[in-house]
Amino acid sequence: MANVAVIGAQWGDEGKGKVVDWLASRADIVVRFQGGHNAGHTLVVGDQTYKLSLLPSGVVRGKLGVIGNGVVLDPDALLSEIAKVRGQGLDVGPHNLRIADNVPLILPLHPALDRAREAARGEDKIGTTGRGIGPAYEDKVGRRAIRLCDLAEPETLSAKLDELLLHHNSLLRGLGAQEFSKRDLLDKLLALAPQLLPYSEPVWERLDEARRDGRRILFEGAQAVMLDVDHGTYPYVTSSNTVAGNAAAGSGIGPDAIGLVLGIAKAYTTRVGSGPFPSELDDEIGRRLGERGREFGTVTGRPRRCGWFDAAMVRQAVKLGGVQGLVLTKLDVLDGLPELKICVGYRVNGEEMRRLPPAMRAQAAAEPVFETIEGWTGSTMGARSYAELPAQAVKYIRRIEELVEAPVMMLSTSPDRDDTIALRDPFAG
Repeated sequence: MANVAVIGAQWGDEGKGKVVDWLASRADIVVRFQGGHNAGHTLVVGDQTYKLSLLPSGVVRGKLGVIGNGVVLDPDALLSEIAKVRGQGLDVGPHNLRIADNVPLILPLHPALDRAREAARGEDKIGTTGRGIGPAYEDKVGRRAIRLCDLAEPETLSAKLDELLLHHNSLLRGLGAQEFSKRDLLDKLLALAPQLLPYSEPVWERLDEARRDGRRILFEGAQAVMLDVDHGTYPYVTSSNTVAGNAAAGSGIGPDAIGLVLGIAKAYTTRVGSGPFPSELDDEIGRRLGERGREFGTVTGRPRRCGWFDAAMVRQAVKLGGVQGLVLTKLDVLDGLPELKICVGYRVNGEEMRRLPPAMRAQAAAEPVFETIEGWTGSTMGARSYAELPAQAVKYIRRIEELVEAPVMMLSTSPDRDDTIALRDPFAG
């Protein structure tokens, strides 16, 4: 049986949490391979709603969760999240959660620098969550990161903090922000060590063993392809590679083990924060999509910008992300709209194209080229088979498949985990 990787095919917030939760019922291990606690997945199980930011969604299903080396880990956020889900009745501990021993840590100085930079940008701010994700990734590639394994070596930790503070305090001083004390950080990290180290291990060995034993691995992406630091709408992106190819590097497994790649996309488009959004609707329909879709960020609570489905963008994400099949979510939000539009391309300074250009000014100048399609009056809410869908809803799905050049393999028709139409078993390979 194949493994499965799940990534976002838009700008995030596509409903990956529910999809991963549904798939986790058939997986043995669920792996987070990039991002940090700036990602948010909401899972609705009966009368319980779980909001996860760092924990792999499989913990709700009682599966083994793995946080890979490609993640940047905030210790306080992780321990707080574990305490919260334990309070909701979930059993989470070192027996079912393992963390890569080489995962970089987010320290208090990272969000401080993140917020200070955003404040300094003024109107040109990127729209980060202010949680220190970017600065932590900078330290990783700058070879000065504090990693989980360092907590077991106090002398190493002390020496690395000297280098880290030389860099960060200079930046904070220049931005007029408060500097950090080595003693305070060292004491904090040494106090965290006995709480975190029991979760630590070389997870690449566990994943290799699982693979050889034929166990099913589900790779859970955060954010989305169009927020990828290389391929997204730069600089309005996250600080990691969100494409499926990073599932290998971010978890310590060969690229041939990733398996089937599913891209998650809403039946319309949303975006949080700043950046280009050609199909955005700043009108009553946009507000209706936001209200019906409950479009507020899981992590930040910020209202999401809403617009028509952007097939050109999703097609680009399909090609860049290696997406072999789509999962279309929130189809029910479009119920009752007499007319729908699909963005099929862009007009940039008089030139028509089917992709978003890489340069900032060109992206900002991109005007949507729309195709109009008839809506439907019936309800798709809670449908569990294609036969229950209005005929026009099926036509809408088929047209999306043609435009993005990928088949729709699954449909989600409500937040409930069982309101899902599966046209193919992803783990069948």
